[in-house]
Parts: sequence; structure tokens; C-alpha cells
Amino acid sequence: MHVPDGFLDAPVSVATGAVAAAAVAVSLRGARRELAGAADSLGAERTAPLAGLVAAFVFAVQMLNFPVGAGTSGHLMGGALAAVLVGPYTAVLCLAVVLLLQALLFADGGLTALGTNITLIGVVTVVTAYAVFRALVLVLPRRRSSVTAAAFTAALVSVPAAAAVFTGLYAIGGTAEVSLGKVLAAMLGVHTLIGFGEAAITAATVSAVLAVRPDLVYGARGLTRPLVLRAADGTELPAPAGGTEPAARPAASARRVWAGGLAATLLCAGVVSFYASASPDGLEKVAGEHGIAEREEEHGLAGSPLADYGVADIANERLSGGVAGVVGVGATLAVGSGVTLLAVRRRRAGEAAGTGADGRTAGAGTPAGTA
Repeated sequence: MHVPDGFLDAPVSVATGAVAAAAVAVSLRGARRELAGAADSLGAERTAPLAGLVAAFVFAVQMLNFPVGAGTSGHLMGGALAAVLVGPYTAVLCLAVVLLLQALLFADGGLTALGTNITLIGVVTVVTAYAVFRALVLVLPRRRSSVTAAAFTAALVSVPAAAAVFTGLYAIGGTAEVSLGKVLAAMLGVHTLIGFGEAAITAATVSAVLAVRPDLVYGARGLTRPLVLRAADGTELPAPAGGTEPAARPAASARRVWAGGLAATLLCAGVVSFYASASPDGLEKVAGEHGIAEREEEHGLAGSPLADYGVADIANERLSGGVAGVVGVGATLAVGSGVTLLAVRRRRAGEAAGTGADGRTAGAGTPAGTA
């Protein structure tokens, strides 16, 4: 659901740009706490690439449009997936990076509509999904299957939520005269179907990571059972400091998880993307049927070398799309890792200077390093 230029008027575009900028600023601060928690055990040099990998994976899977019927396709938005894996603040940063690079490198999503797309895909989906996820985790049994089920439901709800917010924005600043009731019904209908695809991808990915390294899943923190050691006679023995269920059996190293995730990401972007559905996505379909598409403006970077996810100088369509996908993965991984590494290092620099995560000094009533 990448909104192009021309769908919304200037005041709404400016307003959503302000919302997006504020959300990114707040998320930079909040992500320091989320990332630092993992960095304590993995090291900042590993935490940042893992968060960057989530951004790259979202970018790659967004290239895989899947059919939802009636000549319409959908693709992953990624808000729920990123929020569960790395936390809501870091998720906003990851999606902002994805959307920024899609607009600048691939002419996907308008330039003036960048703030709108970050607001819809990077904020609305994350906030909605994480709220639903946390509510479900509180009432479901404390086990890994509950995390997967909560992630599925959160992803399902987040997609039509974003569609509803888009319709609300269009009611305020849409550039075409349309029946808003019909647009809302159409947007909710098709994006509910897309939501099931989003939910399936999210649940499968979260389940896969939980199976090998549950400690790397932000949404599963605190849900693992304490490690219990027993003697031959059944007497319970003291557990090692910090012992948890993952320690009861050898777990894949973070480096192996990162390498496996990167391989899957490159496969999706470089190979599987060629087989993605060519049908218009949900927003394109609704816009075309209700006269909204007539107001679309040409992207300012439509002539860029990677526009429309292809390399201009490569004639072979399969190779062109594959190379563009791999370039996009590399760029997203680099920028995403850089942003998250900066967030972790700024927190550590603040702690070294005696400043807590909330910006107050240790002598101001809050011990340094506490959140």
C-alpha cells in the first residue's frame, strides 16, 4: 500500500510528514532501550546487523506480491513482523529505512507522499500490531506458540487498520471526488484478505526464529521458562546465573542466524521476486476502480537506474529484477544496521557520560543506565 504522489493534497502530505518525522525521532530514542537490552548479551556489533537484517528482510518480502483474488495482489507491510522481532520503536526505524530507500532508489511510493507512507506502513501498522500483540500475550498461556498466535492476529489486524487510516486521510485531503463509503468498504475488504497473507508470513517467520533463538525475539522476552537442574534423586539444584530455557540445549549462534536470514533474504529478493504476482495491489486496485488513480502524478525519480525494481542497462528481465533486488537488500541492510548501531552507541555514550536513557544525569534522581 505505497501511496504515490498526487493522491493527497499538500496540507495532508505536510501533516503526515510531520507525524512521520516525530515518530522517527521518538523511535530513535526508544530504540536505544530495545537494542541495548539485546546488546548486553550479544554486543552492539551484533545487535545492529540483526536489526538491519529485519529491515532488509521486510524489503525483500515486500517484493513478493501474492494474489488475493479478483485480479488483485498484496504484499507484506512488515509492521507486525518487525515489532515482534526487534520491538516497536526499532520497527518504526526499520520500516522508515525501507520506505525511504524504496522511494529514492526504486521510485516506489511518492516523494511528497513519503511521510504518508511512513505514517501508514511504519507507524499505524506497528502501533496497531504491537498493541494487539501485547494484549494477547498477557492473556494467552506463557509459551512460544502463544507468541506465534499473537503475532498472527496482530499482523492480520494491522493491515485493514492502515487501510482505514488511509481512507480517513483521503476524506480530509483527497484530490478526487469519490464516494468515501464505497472506498472505505473496498479498502477494508481487499486489505482484510491481504491481512491473512501478512499474518501467515509473519507467523511463519516468528516461529522459525523462535525455534532456533527465542532470545532474539523481542516479543518473547520474559516468556521462556527458568532453567531447572535436578540431581539424580530429583532434588532441585541451583541454576546458573541467568539460566533460561534456551540454555538447556545448544542454540544456534547469532552469527549463524544472521547468515541464514541473509541467505533467505537474498533468495527472496534475487530469485523468488521474479515469480511475484503482476496484478495491482490493494490500493492500486481500489484507486483504479474509484477514479483516484487519475490524480496520480509521475514519480520525480521515475527515470532512475533502479526504477520499478529493475536495472536500466540489463535487458534480461529476470536478471534485471534479481540484481535490483540484491542491490536493495544490500542498501537496506547497510542503512538499517547503521541507524541501529548509532542508536546503541549513543545510549552507551550517554551512560559513559553519566546520562540515562531518558536524558537525565545520574545525579538527577535516576541511576545511570536505567530506563
